[in-house]
Amino acid sequence: MDLLRILIAILLPPLGVFLQEGIGKHFWINILLTLLGYIPGIVHAVYIIAKK
Repeated sequence: MDLLRILIAILLPPLGVFLQEGIGKHFWINILLTLLGYIPGIVHAVYIIAKK
């Protein structure tokens, strides 16, 4: 399941974080990072998914 979440996080980083954490501080941080640059959003999303 984590592999699927990582693939989703590469395509849509906030969705990957949402599937892992729900709507919380990490979700909003990821939306901000994705708006500032797509790559930081991907890195943050993969980190959030991989740390669990």
